[in-house]
Amino acid sequence: MRFEEALADRSSWSTAGRCPIEQTMKVVGSRNAMLIMREAFYGTTRYEDFMNRVGMSSATAASNLKALTAADLLERRPYQEEGERVRQEYVLTDAGSDLMPVIIGLFEWGSKHGQRRSGVESVHVGCGEPAEVEVRCRAGHLLSSEDVELRVRTADRETR
Repeated sequence: MRFEEALADRSSWSTAGRCPIEQTMKVVGSRNAMLIMREAFYGTTRYEDFMNRVGMSSATAASNLKALTAADLLERRPYQEEGERVRQEYVLTDAGSDLMPVIIGLFEWGSKHGQRRSGVESVHVGCGEPAEVEVRCRAGHLLSSEDVELRVRTADRETR
């Protein structure tokens, strides 16, 4: 990664407290939070299922689900099975769904570099080929880390 000239002197600036990565990690930076998000992408919606599928205590599941809901990554919705009381399930919000490339990227990286081989893979439903995460600019160019430059945001380059 390169830096625009105004940012080249790394000792003259810091994004501490404002960094988008830092803000994201505050929400999904724990192992349990990310595994809950994985399960949400797999279709898990119920508290007990999150707890059992991730292998966490009730208190840990409750704390993580509460934090992910507060961060608007999951939404609580009531459901009721016949003869039972009303309970809450957790479903992905639009913001939570936007984490899909991150989830796929972590899956892809772990499949390639992890110590254990997974018995599952992530594939495109339409053609059956493995799913891959790529970084592209808005014009469609495929980027490597050397092709990315960190710049000072200007009004004409605000997030769209």
